[in-house]
Amino acid sequence: MSMTATAPQQMLHTTITHRFAMRKRRALAVPVLIVAYLIYVFFAFDLAGLAGRARLDNGAILLKDFWSYKTHVTRDNRSGEVSVAVEGERKGTYPAGQAPDWVTLGAVTNIALPGGAHATYDGPTARLDIPDFGRVTVAPDGRQIVLTLPDGAALPDWISAAPNRVDINRGKWRFSMTKSRTEVFRYQPGWELFFFTIDSPFHGKSLGDMIALALWEPRLDATQPNIVAMANGFWTNRMWHHDQVFGALGETVLMAFLGTMGAGLIAFPLAFFAASNFAPARSVRLLLRRLFDFLRGVDGLIWTVILSRAFGPGPLTGSLAILMTDTGTFGKTFSEALENIDGKQVEGIASTGATTLQRARFGVIPQVAPVVLSQLLYYLESNTRSATVIGALVGGGIGLLLTQAIITQKDWEEVCYYMILIVLMVMVMDSLSGWIRRRFIKG
Repeated sequence: MSMTATAPQQMLHTTITHRFAMRKRRALAVPVLIVAYLIYVFFAFDLAGLAGRARLDNGAILLKDFWSYKTHVTRDNRSGEVSVAVEGERKGTYPAGQAPDWVTLGAVTNIALPGGAHATYDGPTARLDIPDFGRVTVAPDGRQIVLTLPDGAALPDWISAAPNRVDINRGKWRFSMTKSRTEVFRYQPGWELFFFTIDSPFHGKSLGDMIALALWEPRLDATQPNIVAMANGFWTNRMWHHDQVFGALGETVLMAFLGTMGAGLIAFPLAFFAASNFAPARSVRLLLRRLFDFLRGVDGLIWTVILSRAFGPGPLTGSLAILMTDTGTFGKTFSEALENIDGKQVEGIASTGATTLQRARFGVIPQVAPVVLSQLLYYLESNTRSATVIGALVGGGIGLLLTQAIITQKDWEEVCYYMILIVLMVMVMDSLSGWIRRRFIKG
């Protein structure tokens, strides 16, 4: 008896021991696989090479340009002319003989820089007095640029010297000299000329002066009140193009709205034929289901490329790309919502002698309306973001302006401006869709 009783116990003990061993091996295998995958990623994506090629200094300069602007003091070494321009743009150039208060123009140009530094243009020669370092002289000599450091000073890491170029980067200001030009860049916080350009009579006015001009000061332009002139000056700003930016923002919202609502109008009636409890035939249901799978299986960006080849660039092409993808998505979600309705409510409507359309109107639609509206509002909000990327491809909306600003590699404050507007647009759409959802679903 003892032998008979012991055999099952031994088998049970062996089984439990085996299972515990398997669990232990699986528990060890999972972290080993994760580590192996991370090692594969490290070599497959060449992370070591990427770290070696990274230019963190360029990244720091770009991030600084997000929240600051730079004023260029440029000497043309061919003509000897000195110009001062915000961001180096022609539309931000000071009139001849005018400059900020930290620049003194004349036969010798003097430039006061942050940290007590000072730069001087004396003909083709540039002298820079840098606290705690001394005087640095940079001058052209034939086809070369000659750099002269203070006696006994070694070349610091913030000076880059080559035979045809010298660069000095001190964070809040930079200096550059080539054979053709000499430039000093002074960084200052803020977005200069955001409200008014240099040629505007309101440029440089303080907030108190602006309020006074708007309320009681004499008109600066006899043809219109000051407050109207301020609004026009801001709206038609030739540096920041606020009129074009907000027009592009509205175009992006319109692109998302047309694509989303158009997809909803197409998908909703088709969803009845794709729902198992409404489809007239199984073949029709399967055909529509596969059509919806195809439409949503192709990404919106792919539809954008295909449609742009067919119809050309433009915001309408972006709307059609959103419509194609969302028609497949809505067709699936709407048909599933129809399949899950309560049949008793439809039967109750039918018992009154209602027609098929009346049963759908009063028995089906009230049940699926919350799902349909929630899906439409959610995708409208999501497509507002997607329309930015699609607009960059097909040449419409704020996405196009964002892409153009990035390509120039110098208008990073405009990139920041557009990004802030995009985030605010998404926040507004989220608040609006939430309000509509509460108003029509909850009452």
